Amino acid sequence: MSLNLISNSWIPVRMEDGSTRVIAPHQMADPSIAAPDWPRADLNLACYEFLVGLVFMTCPPTNLRDWAHNRPDQALLQERLSAFLTAFDLLGDGPRFLQDRDHLNGAPSSTDMLFIDSAGGNAAKNNADLMVHRDRYGALDLPLAAMALYAFQQFAPAGGAGNRTSMRGGGPLVTLVDPGTGLWDLVWANVPFGQPASAGDLPWMRGTRTSEKAQQVTPSQAHPVEAFFGMPRRLRLVGDDRITGVVQRPYGTNYALWRHPLTPYYRMKEGAELLPRHPAGGRLPYRNWAGTVLAQPGDNLRLRATSIDGVFDRFARAPTRMIAAGWAMDNMKPKDFLWAELPLLSFDAAAQARAEALIVAADTVTSGLRRALTVIVEEGSAREAELDRFWSDTEADFTKALAELSQAVFDTAAISLGFLAAIGRQALRQFEALALPGLADRKMEKAGQIVAAHRGLRSLVQGHGAAGKKLWAGLDLTPPDPTPQLQKEVDA
Repeated sequence: MSLNLISNSWIPVRMEDGSTRVIAPHQMADPSIAAPDWPRADLNLACYEFLVGLVFMTCPPTNLRDWAHNRPDQALLQERLSAFLTAFDLLGDGPRFLQDRDHLNGAPSSTDMLFIDSAGGNAAKNNADLMVHRDRYGALDLPLAAMALYAFQQFAPAGGAGNRTSMRGGGPLVTLVDPGTGLWDLVWANVPFGQPASAGDLPWMRGTRTSEKAQQVTPSQAHPVEAFFGMPRRLRLVGDDRITGVVQRPYGTNYALWRHPLTPYYRMKEGAELLPRHPAGGRLPYRNWAGTVLAQPGDNLRLRATSIDGVFDRFARAPTRMIAAGWAMDNMKPKDFLWAELPLLSFDAAAQARAEALIVAADTVTSGLRRALTVIVEEGSAREAELDRFWSDTEADFTKALAELSQAVFDTAAISLGFLAAIGRQALRQFEALALPGLADRKMEKAGQIVAAHRGLRSLVQGHGAAGKKLWAGLDLTPPDPTPQLQKEVDA
């Protein structure tokens, strides 16, 4: 038994009515499909990329007008995809999907290696797999193996000598436009402009471009479709009706200078090489939205994914949302998987600049909260949890400010004052909840330190002292006189 990833039905999906079914790729154009329905979030993310890649390979729009008026239907997708049948067999004697053309020698590893959060050989041997897992999957059915293989090649982490990371490094940040109206609308919203590929453009249809002598593959040496079907790892699946192991050899393709359309990038300095963004943890706090959700015109250091940059050409000013997802890695070790659904609104240059100024203000208040907490919370996870809570609990206030900034006419001062009041209240609330209970029972010296820290934090958020005046000036605001009424408003 084998599986052809074009002609067979193998992709589990959730329908708009809550039911589930299994589809062939061309059926993604059914408007009643809500989303992929794999048993893991990283496989759902990979499935979105896979489907976008299939459409980019076969029916990409050439320009904005083409995107708006020539969306393919199921029949056209099926016709165009049929030309790639021989390239999408998972097993067999011919070319194998995302696998080396050669019959690789070596003992098979467990199928667990296809999952980023599985223990590597040394971790299992040394009993060091506390945050990762071993021996979970055993034999895989063919659909699950196919999607796991795709996810592994797309997101491949560092894997020891010669085992290359993905085109975007280990565990890249993936950002997708999400119109919120089902699978097909999401896929079509993210397909880049371009020209169709041929089967020969896919890397497993030729000999592997290996990297044992530091060879690299640049965009000029391959069709752009390879961004969606790269092969950094040399792999061969082992099995028949089920996949029981994976043979891996080192020195797969080493990609250089690519810019993947679904990932944001950054530069360390002007003129430096673009580097892909990676998640820092299981959330994407709004302090990290610049260059991911937000984009300042002319900013060449933080670049949103091209799919996100193009959204407002495709959808005008209509508000929509985006998905930001990916593995947060510590070199070879997975830390957490991020899946965030974030607002995506249209801004002019003035609104964008104001949004970034609000982030700077929140960062300043966070620093003030950190200083205040030093007198009551020791450095470490407890203090960091309080700071994470600050960003989490003020995200709704920031999102509200973004919605106001996205309007054709907005009151800059009112938005800034409202946001500053909200983050000030939150910082004081968190400090007081930890510091004030039992204050009268503390030693006089400690109580004095707490009172001074509280006063310093209040002074910052009210715009007093050098730091407070700088905070308010950064938002083009003049701090108020400390009258009882204003004092009451800040305390509220």
